[in-house]
Amino acid sequence: MSRLRSWARALKRQTLVIYYAARDPRTPWFPRLLAFVIAGYALSPIDLIPDFIPVLGYLDDVIIVPLGVWLVLRMIPADVIAESHAKALAALERPVSRGMAVAIVAIWSIALGALAVWAWRAFHH
Repeated sequence: MSRLRSWARALKRQTLVIYYAARDPRTPWFPRLLAFVIAGYALSPIDLIPDFIPVLGYLDDVIIVPLGVWLVLRMIPADVIAESHAKALAALERPVSRGMAVAIVAIWSIALGALAVWAWRAFHH
């Protein structure tokens, strides 16, 4: 189980590396575009194959994302990767604000609740 956790952490770190590399102006346009697509897909809550589908649901997380990350890392210049790796490590070492996470969840909950009340009133009168 610890190997799985370390693999997941490494994948998260590599996803951040390609995100930072994509934002670097020295990165060629095609690897930049591919890096944004892969990083966006990896960090997005929306999957190509929904996770509730047995076995296939996790196929994209286990195969597609790592292959995309590997491909992008091969296409980006080494100096850009090194700098992006340092930025990713710094970002991962920053403290996480649990209070801010609670505040964001509360704001979204209030907004969704207000939307539900509005929809209820609009369609049931």
